[in-house]
Amino acid sequence: MSATSENIPVVDLRDHDAGGAARATFVEALGRGLERWGFVAVTGHGLPDALLADAYAVAAQVFALPMAEKLACERPATGRQRGYTPFEVEKAKDQAVPDAKEFWHVGRELPAGYRGEIPENVFPAAVPAFATTMRALYAAQEAFALKLLTSVGAYLGLADGFFDAMAGEGNSVLRIIHYPDPPGGRPTPGQVRAAAHEDINLMTALPAATRPGLEILTRDGDWLAVQTPPGCLICDTGDMMQYLTGGRMPATTHRVVNPPEGGDGGRHSMPFFLHPAPEAILAPITGGAPPVRAHDFLMQRLRENGVM
Repeated sequence: MSATSENIPVVDLRDHDAGGAARATFVEALGRGLERWGFVAVTGHGLPDALLADAYAVAAQVFALPMAEKLACERPATGRQRGYTPFEVEKAKDQAVPDAKEFWHVGRELPAGYRGEIPENVFPAAVPAFATTMRALYAAQEAFALKLLTSVGAYLGLADGFFDAMAGEGNSVLRIIHYPDPPGGRPTPGQVRAAAHEDINLMTALPAATRPGLEILTRDGDWLAVQTPPGCLICDTGDMMQYLTGGRMPATTHRVVNPPEGGDGGRHSMPFFLHPAPEAILAPITGGAPPVRAHDFLMQRLRENGVM
């Protein structure tokens, strides 16, 4: 297992695809890295650079739309799980000051007549390329994340298909985030782009953002700056995975800090949050904690984050 200069482990997904001894080595390195850090960098993931570049370009167009057009795509009744969330609405759990960001949520396309608990997507009519591009990015990131989760299951000794059954048709979310420069170059006292938090879901895949700013809290209690290396996806495990594994796969605390005084022109990032299906039961494999329905787990956290 190699590492970046910041000591985040790096694994190559092509070793998973190769099978045999290469896959076994990959599974061990991935699992150990997530146990130790909660974060790993993954190369060989197959996410096209051109698709990511197109996604960032069309996202900039959408966030530049008039506020009235963006607000027409806001859906507070469903906890803003899809569509637009305005600047300074979401706050990290247990934080009093909201984050300095706005974002858009895109999920899976639902079959006609669907009556479950996964919300419908909401796209702005003014930028039609946004819908087509983000659907493609969602599909590419979901395929990657599910493959990675298969290796996590193997590391944990779970039955084949354990995570596919749980998350293969899950309530997963592509979050397109815009962190604008603070007005006048000076942030509100106590406010950062994204306050210290843990992700809610099973696993997150994060392509390179347009600006630095991501920091993780190490097990030693130090903040470590992490900029996604070229050609890598940074992946981490969330609260649902921590709950499911009795803490063996931790949800690592991370944040996005403010830019230097005067700003950096704004930052965009596009994490993909892999979630179980709403009806999936998170039953800790180590016992102890009670089983909980994935939808109920999610709704509780959305309330704590102030988006419901």
